[in-house]
Amino acid sequence: MNKLFLAPMEDVTDIGFRKLCKRYGAAMVYTEFVAAEALVRSVKDTVRKLTISDDERPVGIQIYARTTDAAVEAARIVEAEAHPDVIDLNFGCPVKKVAGKGAGAGMLQKIPQLLEMTEAVAKAVSTPVTVKTRLGWNADNYVFGNVLSNEYMPEGGWNGDDLAVRLQECGAKALTIHGRTRAQMYTGEADWTLIGEVKKNPKVKIPIIGNGDIKSLDDADRAFEKYGVDAVMIGRATFGQPWIFSREATEKLTASEKIDILLELLHINMDYIGDEYKAILHTRRHLAATPIFKGIPDFRSMRIRMLRANTEKELVEILDEIKQKFF
Repeated sequence: MNKLFLAPMEDVTDIGFRKLCKRYGAAMVYTEFVAAEALVRSVKDTVRKLTISDDERPVGIQIYARTTDAAVEAARIVEAEAHPDVIDLNFGCPVKKVAGKGAGAGMLQKIPQLLEMTEAVAKAVSTPVTVKTRLGWNADNYVFGNVLSNEYMPEGGWNGDDLAVRLQECGAKALTIHGRTRAQMYTGEADWTLIGEVKKNPKVKIPIIGNGDIKSLDDADRAFEKYGVDAVMIGRATFGQPWIFSREATEKLTASEKIDILLELLHINMDYIGDEYKAILHTRRHLAATPIFKGIPDFRSMRIRMLRANTEKELVEILDEIKQKFF
């Protein structure tokens, strides 16, 4: 059976959204990124991200770190406090505040430390440890496929197949590859060819999960058929449509029913976050991105009102008005 995963995304994959994606068919869901150093310091907003529920399992908690010691300590805290099904190491986040400080995709500039961190975390916890990364730092620094030796690699360099094998040897139980470099951020097209090459390598025994530009179930089906990956991870296309994992729900749910699902997201987040305004902020991202309202004539003023709502009562009233007026 082809498996669809919800990608870990900051300010998006909160517990409410994960629960809804699971309901509509996501085989695996991941938390927002957890900064190892902040978790070790017990920063409140970071600790909050460890909240998971049994009805969203299997669930992975993803951590990123600048140092191996911080990654190991954070992984132990995650295992002890949250008991996730997987601890995922983030070597792919491209944003400046993460990669620019040497964490996330920044680790693609220091492959020996990336491997050291993977091995140390895998040895420190009993929870399965997985890795999510990108094709490389830039077009001159691919770590998967036919790569060239450069300053970031160990002496002599190695090709991407070897890196996947090395991660496997370090204890990684699965590898997710986003088909872009860090320099690309989210521009251009994801290159699934290199993902497919890693999957075809007979030395790679761990599951290979493909990620990038999956916007529909048809896209996912093509990825499975053409590249043979073990699972497909969906990221930005899930914004505002947790039902994307279900073809039946995508096609048969009415617009009003889909609005009610996003309202349920608001209420779940209010219960777990415990702050009305923060719950609204988390929900606004999905209301802004959802395809429900695309193509509706003269909707601009209503959209502005919806995205400026500051209380649950106000937002519920506006969404009820939208349902009555447009649907």
